[in-house]
Amino acid sequence: MLEKAHLIQIANTPMPFGKYKGRMLIDLPDEYLLWFAKKGFPTSALGQLMEMTLALKIDGLDEVVKPLKRR
Repeated sequence: MLEKAHLIQIANTPMPFGKYKGRMLIDLPDEYLLWFAKKGFPTSALGQLMEMTLALKIDGLDEVVKPLKRR
């Protein structure tokens, strides 16, 4: 279940590895998240956040999360 804490984490958690290392989860390209959906998300809290991020983007709700980013 998606909670406010998850939204804040999605907005402020940097991708720890790969091509988009350092980019906040909410700022990851849709194609990258879709690739993970096909290959399998990491089996960790990070993977769960990535999966939630993709769901938000599919539903067009990523713009709701972006204002939660720390500056």
